[in-house]
Amino acid sequence: MNAIYLTLFVSLVLVLAAGILFGFLYRQRSHQYSDRLSLLPLDSDEREESASPTTTFPQKESRS
Repeated sequence: MNAIYLTLFVSLVLVLAAGILFGFLYRQRSHQYSDRLSLLPLDSDEREESASPTTTFPQKESRS
């Protein structure tokens, strides 16, 4: 029975800590930074378009 009380207490502490952290970050308006980052293009996309293919694959023979 003591394990249930300990589990509930630890769960409550974790939920309160998450709520306090969310409130602190929301007040600092740091959530807008992730939205701005998600709209930026990836660097690897630009390199893939301009890169020429380095390997060629042999064509399959067609059998009739």
